[in-house]
Amino acid sequence: MHIIIPARYASTRLPGKPLADVAGRPLIQRVYDCAVKSGASQVIIATDDERVCQAADGFGAHAVMTSARHRSGTDRLAEAIEKLDIGADEIVVNLQGDEPLMPPKLIREVADKLASHEDAEVATACHAINDRETLTNPHVVKVVLDAEGCALYFSRAAIPWPREFMAGKGGGVIRAYRHIGLYAYRAGFVRRFASWPACPPEEAEQLEQLRVLWHGERIVVHETHLLPGAGVDTPEDLERVRKFFSQ
Repeated sequence: MHIIIPARYASTRLPGKPLADVAGRPLIQRVYDCAVKSGASQVIIATDDERVCQAADGFGAHAVMTSARHRSGTDRLAEAIEKLDIGADEIVVNLQGDEPLMPPKLIREVADKLASHEDAEVATACHAINDRETLTNPHVVKVVLDAEGCALYFSRAAIPWPREFMAGKGGGVIRAYRHIGLYAYRAGFVRRFASWPACPPEEAEQLEQLRVLWHGERIVVHETHLLPGAGVDTPEDLERVRKFFSQ
């Protein structure tokens, strides 16, 4: 298993986010430390800025420079795979550079899930939803699974819609799942994925993983009880993570 951490320097809400101080270490180092604990054979930081490369060198990480024009972390991942000459059948985990609270055990489990499903090109994770507020929150991405545990669809909407429960008629446990944005890929597939244009459902939902399903490929989903802490998107998120590591 290889882990590649896309780390774009520019950020609308947090410029220079990878180098933001988190209890004495840059954010990107906190993510790197998390990746190393998963037992990966190789952990690489893929960035578009020399300052991030210099910081990575300072704490002993390997970083590769990638284009500043990439639209997504997956596009950056594809370029890094080419530069590193990773074999087509090898498994690569995309760990976002603003996810310092991703459980290392979960990273390993998602990679192992893909390794055990030869019919899938991608693996990801989900967590059971048990409350109405989470189910109806558009900032929480939901996933519906088929009988074999593969993704049927991802949405910001409440799916599946528990009609009886939402009508206040009870209906028992909500059988819905929160998607966790952690992905393992077969390296060769990432190259193909990056060459495809965005598909209509992806553009509507703003969910890149729908492009995989649009093209008829399978995403196997690992159900976990480990719910990661939220990533760092805003100054408020950064303060929360700083507090966590300070304690």
